[in-house]
Amino acid sequence: MTPPPYAEYRRAIIESGVRIVETAGSNPKEHIDDFKAHGLKVIHKCTSARHALSAERMGADVISIDGFECAGHPGEDDLSGLVLIPVTADKVKIPIIASGGFADGRGLVAALALGAQGINMGTRFCATREAPIHDRVKEFLVKNDERSTNVIFRKLRNTARVGKNSVSDQVVEILARPDAKFEDVAHLVRGSKGRELLESGDLDKGLVWAGQSQGLVHDIPSVAELIDRLIGEATALMGRLEGMMH
Repeated sequence: MTPPPYAEYRRAIIESGVRIVETAGSNPKEHIDDFKAHGLKVIHKCTSARHALSAERMGADVISIDGFECAGHPGEDDLSGLVLIPVTADKVKIPIIASGGFADGRGLVAALALGAQGINMGTRFCATREAPIHDRVKEFLVKNDERSTNVIFRKLRNTARVGKNSVSDQVVEILARPDAKFEDVAHLVRGSKGRELLESGDLDKGLVWAGQSQGLVHDIPSVAELIDRLIGEATALMGRLEGMMH
């Protein structure tokens, strides 16, 4: 609703010594040019192979390719990671990170097999002990299953996937009306409302940005425990697959 002062954000990032930045959204050229001029590495998040190719041409160092399973904005093509990851890997020359729907070692091995060099996990890391959000939000993610999301803003061509709660249900209901506009739901989806929810644990305050990987989230470990488990699962699985080839 109020465009952020991106140039000021870039200046703060550069001056603080950050060396790797992820960009997302529409044309990232302005951001990529500025960051690259100061020696930063840029990861650009895309939801289609054609956008990944454009970002590569603009100078992005890495592509984060985001399937329809993800929390947040999956684009308008409804492509799952199972297709989108290898399609993108076939077309770009720079490394890609698979995003959307990843929460365990099985997903990591699958992403590597599909041509990615790694994975992003968002929803899964929110349900860790170190995540700076209220315990009730973490418990909400554990309780939910893979169907517990709502896809909103489709008619506005700004499709987003969020956790299913009273607020996102209301947004779906309002935007289903033929004459609905963004202004009709703006008071429900403000970022300040979402921040209040994360801080207070009041799940009726705003949106919870969460993906279908909620169905794979069953506990609230430490980050170290989660990483160790993921690597252990992936290593065991790759060993089993290798054994199947002999």
